[in-house]
Amino acid sequence: MTTAAGSPNVDLSSLRCAIQEEYDVVAREPDKGFHFHPGRPLTERLGYEDTWLEGVPESSIAAFAGTGNPFSMGALVAGERVVDIGSGGGIDSLVAAGMVGPEGQVVGVDMTPAMLERARAAAVEAGRTNVEFREGYGESLPVPDGWADVVISNGVLNLIPDKAAALAEIRRVLKPGGRLQIGDILVQKAVPDGAKEKIELWTC
Repeated sequence: MTTAAGSPNVDLSSLRCAIQEEYDVVAREPDKGFHFHPGRPLTERLGYEDTWLEGVPESSIAAFAGTGNPFSMGALVAGERVVDIGSGGGIDSLVAAGMVGPEGQVVGVDMTPAMLERARAAAVEAGRTNVEFREGYGESLPVPDGWADVVISNGVLNLIPDKAAALAEIRRVLKPGGRLQIGDILVQKAVPDGAKEKIELWTC
């Protein structure tokens, strides 16, 4: 078992593989049908404004599998630097790139190669040169200390077993006074430890 203090007793490598397999399918076959509702209908349900999505390729929108709307807490500001944790097919990173403009920068971080491939292709199609996508994990972001004005994330923190490590990384990459804008899953009852140890429940 590869676990950290305070995190569930689950093998980290096996969990990451299971999550990668799930989102590899989303990246390659977004219309297949899942337990969640991906794509443009989901953006509408979560309150994404049409103007935000202008210039974002349909290939990126189709693979959207977020759980919330990090931009509902406020639009980003021109010139800001943004890190998107779990950037998936790139939709939130591309929306952010549009908001911060050519003087701003966006780094999307994801651990699933097929999602990174889709996001990078979408950025090229959109002509967004102020965004790049890096392979990495929420617990060890490939971003320098104090680089970001804003960290966004959408439906990803719930998939990271060591949330304390992920939050510490967010603090590390944020500038003093920086902002965290996330959309994620909240539960009203604590998840039993036994359930946390079942990898199949993390992706259902």
